[in-house]
Amino acid sequence: MEPEVTTGEPRWAKTGPGLPGHLLAMAVALTGGVLGVGGAFLQELRTVDLFIAFVGGPIIEEFLKPTGVYILLARWPHLLCGRLHTAFLSALGGLAFAVVENVVYLYVYFPDHSLALAVYRYTVNLGVHTLASFMVGLGITRRLLASVKGEVPLLSGSWRYYAAGIIIHSAYNIAVVIADAVFGAFEEL
Repeated sequence: MEPEVTTGEPRWAKTGPGLPGHLLAMAVALTGGVLGVGGAFLQELRTVDLFIAFVGGPIIEEFLKPTGVYILLARWPHLLCGRLHTAFLSALGGLAFAVVENVVYLYVYFPDHSLALAVYRYTVNLGVHTLASFMVGLGITRRLLASVKGEVPLLSGSWRYYAAGIIIHSAYNIAVVIADAVFGAFEEL
């Protein structure tokens, strides 16, 4: 028996969904992040207070940003090649969410924005949304799907990852409000 010749490709490239499957997974994850903006926007219209900014908004957004990954888990679970892959796809949803949110903030809420505000929104804000979504994505597993079906307790095994994403997002929102209130950090942006 001759030894197997390797091509240097990772193992998942031979056994995984292939390039079309990965591209589909990325497209669905990105689309889901964009769809999540609608839910967050509706939440924002309902009320504007510190509780929503510090607690409610991050909870709602962190559950909505990986909408595409939920669709993949329910419809095409074979496209999710493990926990890290799922977390990266969830991060893509967070990235798409942040880009759309930034466009709304910069061109609807603050149309006369400075370059500094645009740079801030497309670096720090984008990074926080992506990181928080990555953390949530670590908790998106088949066990989550089983909990939705009522087969296991809701969010069993996943709640720590959701909590981590929500805490990152909430801490960022709190830090921004405090920095602005105490130091006027965003007056010139």
